[in-house]
Amino acid sequence: MSYELREHTADVAVEATADSLGNVFAAVAEGMAAAMTEETPDTGSRFTFEERAENREALLFDYLDRLIYERDVRNVLPVDHDATVSKEGGEWVVEASALGVPLNEVHARDLKAVTYSEMDLSEREEAGGWHAYVVFDV
Repeated sequence: MSYELREHTADVAVEATADSLGNVFAAVAEGMAAAMTEETPDTGSRFTFEERAENREALLFDYLDRLIYERDVRNVLPVDHDATVSKEGGEWVVEASALGVPLNEVHARDLKAVTYSEMDLSEREEAGGWHAYVVFDV
């Protein structure tokens, strides 16, 4: 699982690859955290959550949007992400957890929102896994 931050006009993008759909979700979330801060202490507490959506792209959007919501409501920076994605009936589900590092313990820049702009979530057989590209409004 890996990610890279990409420049994108006035925004920031995260490009990630991983061997599974859940791991690529977690890799994008790690990239999102890296876009907000360079260093994070190993403090805080883990929290879990679940999101559901009608398709994989909407699920990725809702998952990342939920992490931004958790940041704002809990006043924490979500890091050390874990995600498992499955399909249940007609909807996609992500069961996730993250470590919530108190914002007063990090120097973080604001990241306003996740966008659908140029979003890519695709299986790449030649690369042996999944690819994601997500643009964030800063």
